[in-house]
Amino acid sequence: MLLDPRGPRFAAGLTAIVFVLILVTGAWWLALAQAVVFAITAIDPRKGPYSLIYRTVVAPRLAPPTEREPAEPVRFAQALGGVFAITAAIAFGAGGTAGTAVGIVAAAFGLAAAFLNSVFGLCLGCELYLAARRMTGRPMAARIQTND
Repeated sequence: MLLDPRGPRFAAGLTAIVFVLILVTGAWWLALAQAVVFAITAIDPRKGPYSLIYRTVVAPRLAPPTEREPAEPVRFAQALGGVFAITAAIAFGAGGTAGTAVGIVAAAFGLAAAFLNSVFGLCLGCELYLAARRMTGRPMAARIQTND
């Protein structure tokens, strides 16, 4: 499965906004909701809520993509983001000084990764996935040119 790389970047922008709200409010339920979004998207990046918004509202207004990216790195990155979101949810839910500190750190890591992807197109989870593939002797291309 190949994806329009602009879709995950759009999703990362929405994710960054959610992580900012989590940091401002300390809302464990919002972190949990973001973890659910990550879980859905890790299973199938085309079925995630942010992907659906991108495909129905944003993509029709854009030119066709000139390149595509494989879904596997995106799926891995979403699963990794889910770890940060669920950690933040548990920590904020636990409360106390230590819980709040762990929640802030987890949400800040999630925000940093989402920000880098949305603004600069640097998907840290994707890069980690591709590096692991190279180290195990199974490299794959990060992007594939299309002839659309």
